[in-house]
Amino acid sequence: MKILIAFTFLSALALAQVTVPPTGPAPLSTNPVVQWNRNLLAVLRTPGAQPNNLHPTRSFALLHAAIYDAVNAIEQTHHAYLVPVPGASRDASPEAAASAAAYEVLIALYPKFQATLLSELKQSLALVPEGAAKDDGMRIGVAVADQILAFRSNDGASTQPGPVTVTSGNAPGGYESTPPNFPKAQFTLWSQVTPFALQQASQFRPGPPPALTSQAYRADFNEIQSAGRAHSVTATLDQALTGRFWNGAIQNYWNEIAQTAALSNSLTTAQSARLFALLNLTLADGVIAFYDAKYTYNFWRPVTAIRAADLDGNPDTVADPNWLPEVGNTPADPSYPGAHAVISAAAALVLQSCFGSDQLHFHVTSEVLAGVQRLFDTFSSAADEAALSRIYAGVHFRTDLTTGQQLGTSVAMWVVDNVLTPVIP
Repeated sequence: MKILIAFTFLSALALAQVTVPPTGPAPLSTNPVVQWNRNLLAVLRTPGAQPNNLHPTRSFALLHAAIYDAVNAIEQTHHAYLVPVPGASRDASPEAAASAAAYEVLIALYPKFQATLLSELKQSLALVPEGAAKDDGMRIGVAVADQILAFRSNDGASTQPGPVTVTSGNAPGGYESTPPNFPKAQFTLWSQVTPFALQQASQFRPGPPPALTSQAYRADFNEIQSAGRAHSVTATLDQALTGRFWNGAIQNYWNEIAQTAALSNSLTTAQSARLFALLNLTLADGVIAFYDAKYTYNFWRPVTAIRAADLDGNPDTVADPNWLPEVGNTPADPSYPGAHAVISAAAALVLQSCFGSDQLHFHVTSEVLAGVQRLFDTFSSAADEAALSRIYAGVHFRTDLTTGQQLGTSVAMWVVDNVLTPVIP
């Protein structure tokens, strides 16, 4: 793996503050599926656009489920996800259907962006010749999107958890809000959201994290106490950079990787629709599944564990009351299992399944370090690095990550095997 940067390693580390990349218009693609994925990313990167109580993977799943069912209604090569369209014209334009479905979903989810999204719709539809095929495609897209939005309108995502803060009381090992910013716990009820493909949130729930007195916990503790601390003297410059590089919305990284893969392989609109639907249905369910596990076990984060190590009953862990992670703030939810690991393992498996190979030479751009890219030759190597980065970020134990990878793989295998499957003549 190589590293491409616009400045030196030392400069990157010095400038590694969490920033929001420029929003602006998404770069235009003639592949409407890729283009509307870019449009959603542009919305999500706008400060304040995403409601705090709604996980963005739900938006990705709704967008791409609608695009897929609209395009597949015309192509009829695979089973519908949710909305079959009997009698849909085989001559309708898949591109018009994809764009109309995408616009209909996004203006429902982000009505304040209607003017921008309408401009994007006009650009997309301008690439489709006028005529009955275009009109039919647009009608199919709108009809499918409206049905999917209606079906998911009572999926539990809008439930307001209120000002809930998960605390451990006096029990060592329990999750507590973390220093230095002490955020309230997030998405405490997200496991109650109806899955997109799984039978239930707990379908692949892992067993509990290691006991605090175990050798496994001791090894995890000592590793992150050394390698994940702010200004660590044991982590290499590249490891510290890796921890910061991936310290953004992990689903965004994998959607951009999918864009690169789709364009590199010249996927058709129908192929792209299925790829992005499989990816984002999987990621949405992965999030529901890991929140089920997180709030089942309520395991403390490394910063809490290290500061309170004199209470954990393990003679081989040493407390450091001033310890902070490399990235500063810790995510506002329990540690086990790790979200980056779940999402990255799941995404890599979906991409491997769709392309029949793990091999692709691609670069990944950081969500939070402007000008920094990393190059990979396989999906799995990117997934492994994204997971392990959380140790160098100082926010996850290694067992959080290995368990998260297992959970993500299980969710992805289920989705790939059970939805959007080919129609056998």
